[in-house]
Amino acid sequence: MTAQEVRLCGLLLQEHFGEVVAKVGTHLLKSGAQNLRTIIHETGISLDLVKKSLCVLVQHGTCVFSSGRKAPGSPTEYRTSCDRILRILRYPRYIYTAKTLYGDTGELIIEELLQRGDMTMSSTVKTVADRLTQNMEEGRSMDYSEVSSAFSKLVETHFLQRSTPATPAIPGTPAAPVSTAPPTPESFPDCYRVPHVTLIGRGKRRLSNEDGEDQRNAKKTKMDSETHGDEGIYWQVNFERFHLHFRDQAIISAVANKLDQTSSEIVRTMLRMSEVTTSPTATCTKPLSANEIFRSLPSSYNIPRPILDQYLTLLVDDPMEFVGKAGESGGGMYVVNLHKALANLARATLESVVQERFGSRSARIFRLLLRKRHLEQKQVEDFAMIPAKEAKDMLYTLLSQNLVQLQEIPKTPDYAPSRTFYLYTVNQLPTARMLLQNCYKTVANLIERRLFESKESKNKRTFSTGDIIESSFWSVGVTILTIVLFPCRLDSAENQVDETIFLLESYVNSTATS
Repeated sequence: MTAQEVRLCGLLLQEHFGEVVAKVGTHLLKSGAQNLRTIIHETGISLDLVKKSLCVLVQHGTCVFSSGRKAPGSPTEYRTSCDRILRILRYPRYIYTAKTLYGDTGELIIEELLQRGDMTMSSTVKTVADRLTQNMEEGRSMDYSEVSSAFSKLVETHFLQRSTPATPAIPGTPAAPVSTAPPTPESFPDCYRVPHVTLIGRGKRRLSNEDGEDQRNAKKTKMDSETHGDEGIYWQVNFERFHLHFRDQAIISAVANKLDQTSSEIVRTMLRMSEVTTSPTATCTKPLSANEIFRSLPSSYNIPRPILDQYLTLLVDDPMEFVGKAGESGGGMYVVNLHKALANLARATLESVVQERFGSRSARIFRLLLRKRHLEQKQVEDFAMIPAKEAKDMLYTLLSQNLVQLQEIPKTPDYAPSRTFYLYTVNQLPTARMLLQNCYKTVANLIERRLFESKESKNKRTFSTGDIIESSFWSVGVTILTIVLFPCRLDSAENQVDETIFLLESYVNSTATS
């Protein structure tokens, strides 16, 4: 955990939950596991606010609690981690993916669960049905059964899972240990079992009435004691499943760009067949026979068996090594090399960054060092076909930015310069980690700028009528465009940087597990 990660986590918590929650969450990140009394003493926040902040953090899965480490029965300790908080940055992508796969209904289901942390199925279905009905034409409404069907599909594909059963988080009281790992069918057999919910009806349109009437309706809903058979069964978003989907989509897109659409469809089929049988931390998928792949291909592609064999051979022989051969039985056994695919995607990202910052010639040198591993300066000049002076300047620039490393290999123990080889090299993993920290810093800067712009836009909206009349049409137009378009550009930039963050994080984590 670095200073840039802590800073970004603090900004994310502040933006979504407020300053008090951000202060408590940041304190736990820096201090590690602490009990309630220590948190209050070291943060200077009142007991009531600390309790509420911890409840918010626990509710949204960014904080876990367990019994104290000192002795049995000691006060509950709370701890959080950067990984859990940084998932907030990816919320828009989770929602958009659900919309792409399951339409507006899936989008709203994921959005509600992300906003609330966890909810029962019946409560989610009612809320989503009401929201969909609100946007429909007058006289139309959304049936609960349609929303329930979409909810069940999300569970079947493991995008939703049950919350791990645990003792409620009551700050300041002893609690049983809580696992920090997400629930799995092995640790929690009912993880993906949908309960039988007796929910009949349609979404209700919210009437435009006075605030007092709204409050009375809210109280009436709260007092409603109707049961639906799923009381106490809460659901949450399975972030790991979304991350696997993002990883697979990145691999499929890379194959399509490198080869063609048919090759990417074959890889997509292999990944889809391996979704359930492959561990999230595996370096490659389970072996699949060519016969199985052929039977699972979409019928719309009409790929004959001999053509499939040619495509599989092409994928195996490709230098990117997205697909590997694991045997000869069943017409040939094939796997998708997940770790090698992520390494190649991370490499392409590093090359792109070097090209954007330092130009195409520096990128040529960087790619050359990645492929040749170790080269002397004269070899770099010859292989890259760049004049000696320019190559020297580019190498030193890359060296000063820690994108290239210099390794000394002495011929004699005295390390005399005349008897020492000086080899340039690129260490991909440390370079990826460094770029990842730069990405965290970039996103934090974007969030700070957006918060500043939103504050400024509120001030700009307080024009008096006289000011608007006196100012020219052009200046007003520019002001309005600045208020509307600039935050959108910042949001878009955040999402683009997050895609880079995801690829680099996946590569770093894959390297650690492999």
